[in-house]
Amino acid sequence: LTAIRMAANTQFVDIGKAFVEHYYKMFDSTRTQLASMYNEKSMLTFENEQFMGQSAIMQKLTTLNFQSVAHQVVTCDSQPTDSNGILTFVTGKLAVDGNATTPLNFAQVFLLYPTATGSWYVHNDMFRLNYG
Repeated sequence: LTAIRMAANTQFVDIGKAFVEHYYKMFDSTRTQLASMYNEKSMLTFENEQFMGQSAIMQKLTTLNFQSVAHQVVTCDSQPTDSNGILTFVTGKLAVDGNATTPLNFAQVFLLYPTATGSWYVHNDMFRLNYG
């Protein structure tokens, strides 16, 4: 039983890591492509502002106040949920507009759910800069 749990946890960890790599690669290069990762049930909390649905989320993500961004993931932890979802917690650094000398620390949480086609969508997304 323990081996089965460990195998399942490894799968969730691998899916979480692969999702995070893909998400930030798209975010950093072509943010408009993130639309396929959200749907009308999705919710984003971005620095205490809440956005519901794909359109509202994409409006926020594509109008952020910078020209370029580069995410560096420091930690990525994932757990399975009761509803076949994956809860993923990310910490990292981001360089805004090429300013790599003073990167900003951030934390982000994703709750991923499977789609009928075998991929994953972001059901919940919470993002926060860490100023401390």
